[in-house]
Amino acid sequence: MIVYKGINHPNLCDVMGHMTTRHYVAMFDDGSYHFLHAIFGWSTDNLVKEKTGWADVRHVIEYQAEVAEGDLLEITAKLLKIGNKSITVLYEMQNVSKETLAATLKSTSVYFDLEVRTAIPITSKMKESAQKYLVEAE
Repeated sequence: MIVYKGINHPNLCDVMGHMTTRHYVAMFDDGSYHFLHAIFGWSTDNLVKEKTGWADVRHVIEYQAEVAEGDLLEITAKLLKIGNKSITVLYEMQNVSKETLAATLKSTSVYFDLEVRTAIPITSKMKESAQKYLVEAE
């Protein structure tokens, strides 16, 4: 599922002329909100009404190919695992301009009570909703 489309603008590049690390993370993070909405229906309304959110607890990023100024980027997401309190997602950033895999992010996030500030169980309704997005780990 496509969760992000963007371009590597010049201001996203470092002094060496390629996209700097901080902006890879920002693009993956933006895509994660679209993915959470798609699989769970989660949005910022949940922050206000239920005081629930998500906290990233693990990121493994692999940079596969350089992303230059002006490259068009697209991020897809695959749900690898639904646990009792966490999910694991594989995000893949494609460089559409060069038809290459630019980077991957394997992310583990916990469902989070924003008042108590602790991980909480993912509801059965949420698990049921996300089940159709679950894929086998590659």
